[in-house]
Amino acid sequence: QVQLVESGGGLVQPGGSLRLSCAASGFIFSSYSMSWYRQAPGKERELVAAITSGGGGRNYADSVKGRFTISRDNAKNTVFLQMNSLKPEDTAVYYCKSGGPRAYWGQGTQVTVSS
Repeated sequence: QVQLVESGGGLVQPGGSLRLSCAASGFIFSSYSMSWYRQAPGKERELVAAITSGGGGRNYADSVKGRFTISRDNAKNTVFLQMNSLKPEDTAVYYCKSGGPRAYWGQGTQVTVSS
């Protein structure tokens, strides 16, 4: 069965950095795009970043452009989200999602940006 397991969340001060990881199993990881989403309390889930299967194409939400970087290591079946210059409004649960004919979601990891 497909599994997506996020890690790397935590509490960080404004201006700080975190690196999220999502370890995938149960499908041919290198064949599919991957995405990061986030959801804050009382708000809709939003797309943060996406990356193509080979890692050559990436796109970002306007709110994180220039601060976040999505990447992947297909040999390790892992997708990453490097988050720099974090702001309080980045506080949310972050989820990774697989592409392909059926979307699979991880359980999420909490990111809290606060002083």
